[in-house]
Amino acid sequence: MCDNERDFARLLSYKPSNMEKPMYIKSLKLQNFRNYADESFAFDPAVNLICGENGQGKTNLLEAAVACSTMRLFRTAQKKEGLRFGENHAFIFADFLAQERDISLELRFSRTKAMEIYKNGVRQKRQSDAQGLLKTVLFCPEDLMLVRAGAAARRRFLDTALCQMRPNYARYLEEYNRLHEHKTRILRDSEEKPSLLSMWEDFSLRMAHIGAQIIRYRAYYCRKLLKAAAAVYADIAPHEVLSGVYKTVSSVTDPFADARTIEKQLIDHVFSHKTAEIAAKSCLSGPHKDDLELLLDGRSAASFGSQGQVRTCTLSLKLAERELFFDEDGEYPVLLLDDVLSELDRRRQDFVLNRISAGQVMITCCEDGISEKLRAGAVFHIQNGEKSAETH
Repeated sequence: MCDNERDFARLLSYKPSNMEKPMYIKSLKLQNFRNYADESFAFDPAVNLICGENGQGKTNLLEAAVACSTMRLFRTAQKKEGLRFGENHAFIFADFLAQERDISLELRFSRTKAMEIYKNGVRQKRQSDAQGLLKTVLFCPEDLMLVRAGAAARRRFLDTALCQMRPNYARYLEEYNRLHEHKTRILRDSEEKPSLLSMWEDFSLRMAHIGAQIIRYRAYYCRKLLKAAAAVYADIAPHEVLSGVYKTVSSVTDPFADARTIEKQLIDHVFSHKTAEIAAKSCLSGPHKDDLELLLDGRSAASFGSQGQVRTCTLSLKLAERELFFDEDGEYPVLLLDDVLSELDRRRQDFVLNRISAGQVMITCCEDGISEKLRAGAVFHIQNGEKSAETH
């Protein structure tokens, strides 16, 4: 069985672990990252509370933690924007425990070249070689609008989890995005340089080949995610039913079919739309247009859900994502809650807190009064990019 088929078999099967193993960040050191000049943090394996006024650097600390699992900054596509103002280089050093192994990771940012990644002192050739060594689930206020946001936000939600869970998927996605960018440039510039269209077919065929793999991964993951999210939703709203539909290219009749079948359907579709693509100067079909439509009692949650229902949908998806990571290898991912509790009513706050008793959690807030309720193992006070106090 090839690596891809093993991936799909694991996504299809449900294999809960009988024994929880710890995964947690031991320490983070930031140099010239965002508004941090040089600061170090030693974290508790359980609950960590990060306090401070708005704009002091709490979210920047979580962004550094997420970068160590996803190899990207969640607030920008430009990694150089992570550099402290006026600096040309920035560094994130992380020590963490995963799969019962001590791992050190170093991310080097530069204003003039691509990010460099070092695992245990050895430089990694590709970002996908380091993605998912540390697994994280981030929940921030913007995510509460995930259900009503555009399809791109939901694709990013799926991709962030799958890239950590499946290194093969991360490599496919990286190549597909590169092909999509090049093909878009070809279409955009073809009016001035018609000869560029000679490459249209090669790019379309390769995108269909890679796109078929991406669609299969997403289909299997969505099926598992929706099942888990429906169970979480039922716990907080037992009289409502959460479901969903993975939506991809209309010519794909079965996203669970073998890759060759999906690839042929993608090829037929894109070739039938060649004239339209050239006229529109953009790629009109492919997994870069995919969506996850969420339904409540069979109706669109985005169109008909109340604000409370929409927030409960998002809570369910995020907590389900965390459970799927645990089902995968018996380790809870590091859960990062960025000022999200203040956006929830008391009932939903309690619901979240009651479900995060296991694994490492980092929570940002504007005051530390919540620390007693959380029984935080460590409390950090951040002021202007500096750790003004630390208590355990």
